[in-house]
Amino acid sequence: MSELKKIQQERDLYLRLLNLSGEAELEPFLREALALIVEVGEAQQGYLELHDDDDKTGAPRWWIAHGLSEQEIQGVRAAISRGIIAEALATGQTIVTPSALLDPRFSERESVRVGRIEAVLCAPIGNDPPRGVLYLQGGSISNEARERAEVFTLHLAPLVDRLLAQQRGLARADATRSLRATLRLDGVVGHSPALAAILRQVALIAPLDVNVLLTGESGTGKSQLARVIHDNGPRAGEPFVELNCAAIPDTLVESELFGSLPGAHSTAARRVDGKVAAAEHGTLLLDEVGDLSAAAQAKLLQLLQSKQYYPLGASKAVQADVRVIAATNTDLQRAVSERRFREDLFYRLQVLPVRVPSLAERREDIAELAMYFRDTVCKRHGLPRLELSRNTVRALEAAEWPGNIRQLAHAVEAAAIRAAGAGAAQIEPAHVFPDRAVIGGAAPPLTFQEATRRFQEQLLRDTLEDTGWNVVEAARRLDLARSHVYNLIRAFGLERRQ
Repeated sequence: MSELKKIQQERDLYLRLLNLSGEAELEPFLREALALIVEVGEAQQGYLELHDDDDKTGAPRWWIAHGLSEQEIQGVRAAISRGIIAEALATGQTIVTPSALLDPRFSERESVRVGRIEAVLCAPIGNDPPRGVLYLQGGSISNEARERAEVFTLHLAPLVDRLLAQQRGLARADATRSLRATLRLDGVVGHSPALAAILRQVALIAPLDVNVLLTGESGTGKSQLARVIHDNGPRAGEPFVELNCAAIPDTLVESELFGSLPGAHSTAARRVDGKVAAAEHGTLLLDEVGDLSAAAQAKLLQLLQSKQYYPLGASKAVQADVRVIAATNTDLQRAVSERRFREDLFYRLQVLPVRVPSLAERREDIAELAMYFRDTVCKRHGLPRLELSRNTVRALEAAEWPGNIRQLAHAVEAAAIRAAGAGAAQIEPAHVFPDRAVIGGAAPPLTFQEATRRFQEQLLRDTLEDTGWNVVEAARRLDLARSHVYNLIRAFGLERRQ
């Protein structure tokens, strides 16, 4: 090929890349572009394949080929699952070899031997994680061809989602979109199916003037959900009052709840209204209701049964008009069986029970939550604008959060302060997990979270090695989305052993 011809082809390639964002129909463009990149790259054959993020099967969502027969395409696709392309996808790096048959990295692979694969270039499309690959085979693949292929995949990556959406018929929807159109959800962050499921329960429960019991792990956002129920119910314009039953000594719980008259106890010099009175016509949230004393449980039962209560020291009942929402991370049924919680009160509270999902059940929301907490922290503390690096987002998504949303919020706050104090422009994993660093020449004791992370890292490494770094098979064995496996590989910094 003449030098002038090469220059003309390269010019045509870059002109097409410049026009890429304006293409309404990407499929015809990609067919033409693939043919051009094969020619410019001095290859003989080309293949381009795209996947969905959460596809565990390994089946491509969309693909095209140039210069390959149907039988040859099957061979290339076999290489995707067990050969050269699998490594490019797993590492996010372009793979180039003048002869796969002679390359010790690939020569023992069945797909390479069967296909008698010689010169190969394989470049991942996108890196967060790779959404597909450009595969060139045959001919003499030069460094210039590699540069052009990487330019091509770099410009293609941002538009891959559009093509996948066209193939699916519609883009992946926000699971909470329709609910956000009908509910007041101030401060509710996320779009996961798990969050949507809980909001659908809220939409059902909120208009009803009945008691609600919120259960779930500590830090999952039960108090916020109680506020959402209040804001979307008939008492929305009235007070919302919260009492943390675990934070008040047993001797003061009754007066905090029901108030007290002068002389009711040694420090009662005047009448004090309790939380029930403060919540009149509105909603009373009893957080950690499982920690109420036996005496307070009896009085709360009376309130729920008769809508009346007695302030401490009073002989006359007071009428109450409140909606009660109780929340707990305690297994109340077990507490009932152990006689630590009244059975009749349990059934009075559990008219409509709602279980709030843990953060592990809504990992799709972690990145969005982290960005929300970052913005809140920077504003509250007057910090400069900080970005979350991609590695940090992956590390956050890969980490275990036994303290759920509350723990994540505190971790992001501390990380933002550390990053700002160091003059960094973005929050890095070391700012979030400083305990992973070696201090004073010796590693600190492992936390539960770090020990869990190391177990996950070793399990993933072993599975990848057992499957020859076949990410699709590793995802199947671990019962994970393929995209999550890619995120974990990057979060843990895993690399294939040579």
